Amino acid sequence: MPGDLTIRFVTRQDYAQWLPLWDGYNAFYGRSGATALAPEITAMTWARFFDAYEPMHALVAESGGELLGLTHYLFHRSTTMIEPNCYLQDLFTKTAARGKGVGRALIDGVYEQARRAGCSRVYWHTHETNHTAMQLYDKVADRSGFVVYRKML
Repeated sequence: MPGDLTIRFVTRQDYAQWLPLWDGYNAFYGRSGATALAPEITAMTWARFFDAYEPMHALVAESGGELLGLTHYLFHRSTTMIEPNCYLQDLFTKTAARGKGVGRALIDGVYEQARRAGCSRVYWHTHETNHTAMQLYDKVADRSGFVVYRKML
């Protein structure tokens, strides 16, 4: 991990460096070119990070003034718990930063924010083919055994 790595909240001034990371994350999951997210979705996602009424948040990993990665997370209620849950929705690092502790540091950053918010659980999903990331995930969390179902409406 870079010695001067900082995990911090995203700022409005980060947009020019955040956007290529966001685009890279989406491309990894097949959302590029003809299947890219509509620009208004990206604009709304960015705006939500700075809206105090939104439960969505963003952290970035920075080293030497360069953003190396991002994570987006949100807090929500559950019918089975009193305290809120934290859903780590997005995690992405630049290719050159992989295997250097940046992803782990971002996850730890989410863990810290979840603790501060009174959460007792952080969870996330990944695609079953994302074997490289799962090597890290298996070290920092437990697999729940749940299978995700969805229906687009």
